[in-house]
Amino acid sequence: MSVTAIIHARVFDGENTTENQTVIIDGSTIVGVGGPVPAGAQIVDATGATLLPGLIDAHVHTSPDSLRLALAFGVTTELEMQGTSTRFNRAHISADDTLADVRSAGFGITPPGGHPSELFPKGDRPTDDDDPEPADGAPAFVMPFSTTPAEAVAFIPQLLAGGSDYIKFMVDDGSVEGHPGLPMLDQATLDAGVAEAHRLGALTVAHALTVDATRMAIDAGIDGLAHLFMDRPHTPEIIDAIAESGAFVVACVVLNASMMGINGAEFAADPRVHSKLSPEWLTTIQASFDRYPQGRLGDVLASVKALHEAGVDLIVGTDASVAVPFLGGLAHGASVHHELQLLVQAGLTPAQALTAATSTPARRFGLSDRGRIAEGLRADLLLVDGDPTTNIADTLSIRSVWRNGTAAV
Repeated sequence: MSVTAIIHARVFDGENTTENQTVIIDGSTIVGVGGPVPAGAQIVDATGATLLPGLIDAHVHTSPDSLRLALAFGVTTELEMQGTSTRFNRAHISADDTLADVRSAGFGITPPGGHPSELFPKGDRPTDDDDPEPADGAPAFVMPFSTTPAEAVAFIPQLLAGGSDYIKFMVDDGSVEGHPGLPMLDQATLDAGVAEAHRLGALTVAHALTVDATRMAIDAGIDGLAHLFMDRPHTPEIIDAIAESGAFVVACVVLNASMMGINGAEFAADPRVHSKLSPEWLTTIQASFDRYPQGRLGDVLASVKALHEAGVDLIVGTDASVAVPFLGGLAHGASVHHELQLLVQAGLTPAQALTAATSTPARRFGLSDRGRIAEGLRADLLLVDGDPTTNIADTLSIRSVWRNGTAAV
């Protein structure tokens, strides 16, 4: 395979920035950071540009078409939080360098009729009779509807055997989505499920959009929160509880904004955004969920700042799913850049926001081969004009993207 030398780059390696650096790619691997350019290497002159690790979106619901769109925006890995891109069902994705890579929870543990059933039109809501079609030879997908500790415990090994990379728990009574009174996991069921997942060595994440649900997840020993609560302002107590637990938070501020009726139209007006979106995705990003208009984005941004100041690992995620307006305000790939801007608005520095989209999710989700620019790692890279470590909006000025060493953009 050919050797590529990216020269004269400002390099943000996932944590630190160096100027006028050379990065060498051989096949799918970064083989050098600094040092001489090998004879015969293909030269990419990155003067005036910044080289970043490929971005990671740590909360999506995806498909091959969505993974292709994500890659166009420099997102080289998506972490699915409900869907079918499990270990035995993604060989076609792993082998296709026109798509972002993916990991998946499979389906989240929830009671029958619990979240996310309320998001679907009546007559199209999942039940325990639903049976997604796996790839040929792959294990059947597990629909882990649970109402008791014993049921939750029994589903954990089934999910792992079916190829789930981590285990997700839905902790949601529907109040934020405009459907209060949804069936919801109780504390004993959540505790038992998390404990069993940990016994089997699995990472656990929780969908929790309220302070009370967040407290339940933290009390159960969850490893990470797949959302930031949005029902009321934070208190020192909930910030301290999250920080002391060691849990990470995938803030999904852009999703919370959409839930409040704030659409992505202003963000999408940037030609670097709308030029890459189909009419369907443009219509979607210009819409919003609009299910919790009483929410206050300022409260969410203040909670982000408080968590950051408390030393909590913040991670970029969007909750992007499909191109339909009632799930609007979001688009694969594009909304990662919007989320980065919102994190900076909340008080993170641009470099800290970039860390939340690169090395932090890689570390917390056990993706030890990516998320940084270092010798021996996957050549998942994003080259942008300008300096996003000082102006976060420069992440949208995409010059080139490499996925597993292959130039995709």
